Amino acid sequence: MLRMTCQRPWRRRDHTSGFADQDDYIRNDFVKEFGVNANVDMTTIDARVLPPPAFLTLYSLFWLLHLMYHDSGRAKTIRPQTGQWNAQHADTLYGRIPLLTDIPTIIFGADVTHPQSGEDQGPSIAAVVASMDRPTVVTFRGLVSAQLHRLEVIEGLFRVKEDPKRGITQAGMIRELLLAFKASTGLKPLRIIFFRDACSSLEDGYLPPVTFIVVQKRHNTRLFPTNDQDHMDKSGNILPGTVVETGICRPSEHDLLSMQPCRNSRCTSRPVHYGVLLDENKFSADALQMLANDLCYTYARCTRTVSIVPPAYYAHLAAFRARFYLERSGARYEGGSSTGPDDSRIELPEIDPAVKYVMLRC
Repeated sequence: MLRMTCQRPWRRRDHTSGFADQDDYIRNDFVKEFGVNANVDMTTIDARVLPPPAFLTLYSLFWLLHLMYHDSGRAKTIRPQTGQWNAQHADTLYGRIPLLTDIPTIIFGADVTHPQSGEDQGPSIAAVVASMDRPTVVTFRGLVSAQLHRLEVIEGLFRVKEDPKRGITQAGMIRELLLAFKASTGLKPLRIIFFRDACSSLEDGYLPPVTFIVVQKRHNTRLFPTNDQDHMDKSGNILPGTVVETGICRPSEHDLLSMQPCRNSRCTSRPVHYGVLLDENKFSADALQMLANDLCYTYARCTRTVSIVPPAYYAHLAAFRARFYLERSGARYEGGSSTGPDDSRIELPEIDPAVKYVMLRC
């Protein structure tokens, strides 16, 4: 089954075209009766390839490339080969990722994992991560919480509590991560970029502009290169950094398809759909595209690019690991069925304070 699903791009393209020819949509009597025209040829769309990020290095021996970098040399600026190098390995002086160096910016990522199909009980696990450094944006902290069965909305993002002495106070995962960012950098974030969902208050009157971006990878869209060898990699996939923003995207919304192939010679890479739900920062389309592309070069677990932005990736890993801890703890869930409302909750096991705020590279 895995061999059937993991097909080289040209084999998948020919297989898809073969299905269309076999079904014979053009000469089908029912299609003709309803006046429907079907085009079995694949749509040709315009795209562009974004360059990899450039990083200015310190005067040091770079162990990976075995080169000496200095202001007087020709190679003081590193520009990795497209899709084949990760910025985590550079001893960088400035990250030079747009939208992150001008003012203090915090990047959030969020994800929710649900029980396996067929389970009508058991909590969903929500995870939220946030960057804790600037301007490199390579260190993240994460928080997790359990919530109702199959609930997609993250309940613990922000809460309002009533304290007998202090009155109404703000709480929740967003506030906790904002305070952690301030403690780590000594600065309040003046810009928030959120890859998924919502925001709380750090203090009275603190309302930084927020940009909400939805990351979607579960879809059936595939992009195939033309026969031009310059527009494909060795596996036959389109080049990393390829962006499609016209033709198959929504004309009335700010969305795009971005490609960071997994560089597996046996599979057809799947593009990631980014949809901007809210943009109070008034970013241009080019700026957001460059941001997503550059962030894919900063993933901490590998030396290549990844297909989705690391904040969303880290949130997925944190939620998956929290579910593993929940199962290992033997905790039982007594409610939360999808057949009706239930206010039952389950608490996740306490994390040791020594590792609570350590970047979890699970």
